[in-house]
Amino acid sequence: MVESFGVVGDRWRRPGTTRSLRLGDTTVSYVPDGELRLPPGVAFPQADARVWSEHPEYLDDFGLLVLSVGALLVERDGRALLIDAGFGPEELPLVPGVPHSTIRGGGLLAGLAALGRRPEEIEAVAVTHLHPDHLGWAWRPGPDGGRPVFAHAEHLVAEPEWAARDRGSEQAAEHGAAHGPAREIAGVAPYVRTVTDGQEVFPGVRARVTGGHTAGHTEYVIEDGGRRLIAFGDAMHAPVQVGHPGWFVGADHDPARAAAHRARLVEELAQPGVIGFGVHFADVVFGRVVSGQVDSGPVWCPVDA
Repeated sequence: MVESFGVVGDRWRRPGTTRSLRLGDTTVSYVPDGELRLPPGVAFPQADARVWSEHPEYLDDFGLLVLSVGALLVERDGRALLIDAGFGPEELPLVPGVPHSTIRGGGLLAGLAALGRRPEEIEAVAVTHLHPDHLGWAWRPGPDGGRPVFAHAEHLVAEPEWAARDRGSEQAAEHGAAHGPAREIAGVAPYVRTVTDGQEVFPGVRARVTGGHTAGHTEYVIEDGGRRLIAFGDAMHAPVQVGHPGWFVGADHDPARAAAHRARLVEELAQPGVIGFGVHFADVVFGRVVSGQVDSGPVWCPVDA
């Protein structure tokens, strides 16, 4: 694996592209579905505007923060698991009155095909949490207009996340279309199987319930070949947050709990042999945490195969 800190150019400010890593006998691949662009002050209300003037590399030409939308494909011994399911084939304005602020998806199936996988080969979809930008292809009709493309697969949701689904849907709806109404919950319900904290959901993959962002927000920890990869869902939304774990996002269910977990997560990602997967982390979705320059905090160091 090659660390590419300092030589990633505009990858901090563009949507993620297909990337794969090997962990022993396991291959993990980011499957892009789309992107999310929003004002940085909306994403992180606590952030001082000076941060963005000092770090323009995170913002696009319109001054918007660029987040990826997609999923993680996990393959081992011919089997395949998908973690999250993107936003699906839709585009919506994100922040009223802000031009170019948007969320869109639709690329997931093409991304799977590029990796040599058909939807029917996915044996389960492991959901980090019940927000629409993680459930898109889990509930929408497939291209043929029939059942969802992953209707054959179990959809794994942590017990506390599923138990709080109605309350979570109401809370999410308060934050607009990107975290919209209950249609996603109803659409995915026929396929859900609940899982518990620490449960192995696929060879070498265990669920870790953290809460914070949602009542039962779940990370998936993948271990093989002496390495550990943490697919941390929405525990963090952008690389800049690594150095500012106290920053919350508006959709956090429990901001204090989310911040406390982020601080622990940043410490864990700095340990040898530990890699993170940030599904929203622009085009630097795989990485680890390293010490920054003098007088600066930890930073995200992209890792490429």
